[in-house]
Amino acid sequence: MHPVFRTQAVGDVSVFYREAGPADAPVLLLLHGFPTASHMFRDLIPLLADRYRVIAPDLPGFGNTVAPARGAFTYSFDSLAEVIAGFVDALGLSRYALYIFDYGAPVGLRLALRYPERVSAIISQNGNAYMEGFSDAWGPWQTYWREPTGEHREAVRVSLAPDTIRDWQYFNGADRNLVSPDGYTLDIAYMARPGAEEIQLDLILDYRSNPERYPDFQAYFRKHQPPLLAAWGKNDAHFLPAGAEAYRRDLPNAEIHLLDTGHFALETHATDIAVLIQRFLQRHGI
Repeated sequence: MHPVFRTQAVGDVSVFYREAGPADAPVLLLLHGFPTASHMFRDLIPLLADRYRVIAPDLPGFGNTVAPARGAFTYSFDSLAEVIAGFVDALGLSRYALYIFDYGAPVGLRLALRYPERVSAIISQNGNAYMEGFSDAWGPWQTYWREPTGEHREAVRVSLAPDTIRDWQYFNGADRNLVSPDGYTLDIAYMARPGAEEIQLDLILDYRSNPERYPDFQAYFRKHQPPLLAAWGKNDAHFLPAGAEAYRRDLPNAEIHLLDTGHFALETHATDIAVLIQRFLQRHGI
């Protein structure tokens, strides 16, 4: 079942999203990461939509969601989460499983803190909630967090370059013969739009707010014990397998699968991940 493409107004933001599956089916909310958008789920959505209502929005600053310019809108993780909370409310979603990846993890976990009773389960695909998940590759970003100078801002701009997106984000740790050019070509095109780089540099700086929230996220895990599946590209140069294993500290029953691929695991393992998700959710009656 293929998705339909819609927009939903949330304040001054027009949220673009993909939706597929029966309207009365259990909801699976897919939250993408950097530097991509909901098109990263293009292979996964049809594999799940026979049983689930699958909804995948583009975050503000990404993809086809239209948000105000810098200065009129604060590009921070709190703001992204506020928009997604408004999006969920506008669609009337009272219960959903969260699929969190990369930037989508701190956005989705903020949503879980806000509406813990709505979360039926969590699937984390290379989405950190523990410091163990960080590799040494975060060094320039962490320097920018500590000292947000113009020089350090320019030093992290390389993260937005076409070669970095293709070779470091998509190819590194994966069988590149299995990685379609569709994903990284579109991401590179999105990044080339006027103003896009400055928005992303603002978000890179604000990423420092996410580790500060990890104790809150972990307290949520301990209190509410949501069923959790980690389907993790174990060769990810940024988010280490230790970040997946760490979930068991607060969620002893967490199900952990380390896949032989990189950061964008869905590019090479969408079918495997779909099977893991279906079996996981069915075991939990979802």
